[in-house]
Amino acid sequence: MLKIVGEHSETVSDIVFRQIRQDIISGALAPGTRIKLEQAKERYSISVSSLREILSRLTTENLVRAEGQRGFEVSPASQKELEELADLRVVLETHAIGLSFAAGNLEWEGRIVAAHHKLAAAEKKLLAGDTSRTVDWVRYDWEFHQAIVSACNSSSLMAALSSVFDRFLRYHMLAQSFRGKAVVDDHKLLFDLALKRDVEGARAVIRKHIRSGVEHVLKSGRVS
Repeated sequence: MLKIVGEHSETVSDIVFRQIRQDIISGALAPGTRIKLEQAKERYSISVSSLREILSRLTTENLVRAEGQRGFEVSPASQKELEELADLRVVLETHAIGLSFAAGNLEWEGRIVAAHHKLAAAEKKLLAGDTSRTVDWVRYDWEFHQAIVSACNSSSLMAALSSVFDRFLRYHMLAQSFRGKAVVDDHKLLFDLALKRDVEGARAVIRKHIRSGVEHVLKSGRVS
């Protein structure tokens, strides 16, 4: 069975892959959770054989861990992995910034302006105490960071950064709290630096931004 999306075909397995992946990143499937195939089959309306293939795919991103004959479990969260993801994100994102700032055109600037507008609107609501906008903020946060590096002209780099960003985001979802004004200020500064094509300034903000995110997660006490 295929779902047609524009010019692309998306299988049921593709859809379920995204659903399970999102459930892991959002924390709906908590770290260390055993994934019981019969229960998951009912939850996601897919065959056990297809489910095994999907879970095996997720092991390549270290979101799921194969337990031999015992099946699969959601990969545990650890300070070590959080630190590793932070380092990897810094490497990928700062490299992509250099490429993107050099090649970005007016359309690229327009994507950044639009993405920051949505992100800032969601952050304003969150600062006012409206936690219902958290889901929007998560999506707009990635869209903004993606827009910044979207002119890097490397689909492989963008795919790698997207995967690392999501795995890093899982830790923020575990912390279950918005970082507040400091993260809003980081985004505004990054926005200004991007439009000025200030590569080194933007890279410095990214390093600080990611390091602050790690400290926020660790202070939550939800990762050991």
